[in-house]
Amino acid sequence: MLENALTFPAVDVRTALPARKPGWLHDQGIGTHMDAVVLEKVTKRFDSLTAVDGLSLSIRPGAVFGLLGPNGAGKTTTLRMIMRVLVPDEGSILVLGQPASDRTQDLIGYLPEERGLYPRMKVREVLVFLAALKGLSERESTRRVGQWLERLVLAAWAEKKIIDLSKGMQQKAQFIAAIIHTPPLLILDEPFTGLDPVNAALVKDIMLELRDQGSTIILSTHRMEQVEVMCDSICLINKGRSILAGDLRSIKQSYGKNTLRIEYSGQGDFLEQPALVESVNRFGAAVEVKLRPGADPQEILRAAVSQGARISRFELIEPPLNDIFIEKVSEVHA
Repeated sequence: MLENALTFPAVDVRTALPARKPGWLHDQGIGTHMDAVVLEKVTKRFDSLTAVDGLSLSIRPGAVFGLLGPNGAGKTTTLRMIMRVLVPDEGSILVLGQPASDRTQDLIGYLPEERGLYPRMKVREVLVFLAALKGLSERESTRRVGQWLERLVLAAWAEKKIIDLSKGMQQKAQFIAAIIHTPPLLILDEPFTGLDPVNAALVKDIMLELRDQGSTIILSTHRMEQVEVMCDSICLINKGRSILAGDLRSIKQSYGKNTLRIEYSGQGDFLEQPALVESVNRFGAAVEVKLRPGADPQEILRAAVSQGARISRFELIEPPLNDIFIEKVSEVHA
């Protein structure tokens, strides 16, 4: 099935969500100067397996926070404890200033990695039903669902069963289910799964609009390029422990500009300089070159020119987050 996502109706997120007046969190008994989520020395075990091991982190309100890690690192277990689907064996969790509880569950919108919608129900029907479970009236549920189906280019499939949708369409429907009740905290586990580049960009833009309206977003994904453009801060976990955490810009700056991004035509023999080059990632006519400490990038440029390579881009940059991710995880496994 093809997704008709090449043209988007002019529906602003603000028309699909009720206006948020100043102090809207305070009206719900939630402080606005506290961290949105705080984990303090949280541990979760499953028999002999320690999935999360003494994990501490804090997420400021109104931010996009990246919870990152390799497969099996403990990310989903952590998210489920914040959601109160699982209860930690040790440590404490505060959500919007309150201990994680049934009440805080209603303040969270959750997009799980696995499919979670009733497959035999129709799209509009299941979304209105889920909105009602979050406390919206039938009239308001119907209005919001209609707005979001238009925004996410699903209106033409509103009367189709979930099982009849493509994977990408199902993902968009599940995204609507997560945001329909305007939660102050969104937990999105691999939200771009199954989405083509056009729809991934659409979901990204909506997420940033929600952030700008005051929502806090926890994003768990393996797509480092999305983390780089969206996240304010991150926590990288491996084997249930935090191995890197903090402001994303500060983390990247701490590594310095030790990477060359080069686009060229001709032979790439000029990169074979082990005294200067630590590693090379090749992307066709472009490469990213990690320099050894103290290496002079001008020496590589001179070698390229002398060997006849035609350089169209030569830029010294901070390392991509993907490289930092691989380096930190590799250190743990070493």
